[in-house]
Amino acid sequence: MDSKVKQALATTLHNWQVMTAYQSEEKEAVADQFQSSFYVFIDAVRDWALRQESLPLTLDEMLEMDMIQDIFDELPAPLHLNFETEIELILDRVERVDEDKYD
Repeated sequence: MDSKVKQALATTLHNWQVMTAYQSEEKEAVADQFQSSFYVFIDAVRDWALRQESLPLTLDEMLEMDMIQDIFDELPAPLHLNFETEIELILDRVERVDEDKYD
């Protein structure tokens, strides 16, 4: 796995665990931290994907790539749909504006 993607994924998974275990009034701040790390992770995946010699044309082809499969294996199930959505945007060459990431 690409080292930048691996590091960003590790941070995202850590923040996911913290967020899902958190039981205090500061839960919103913890959720914001998770969300921010998720989009840093997505940016790392985008950078990796755009460095590939040829980007797959379809979501199914992208999902068959070894690194993407490894990511799915590590991501908690509730994040699979979000990750798929972001993969589709990468394939369509759509980059979210920071404001869109947090709405």
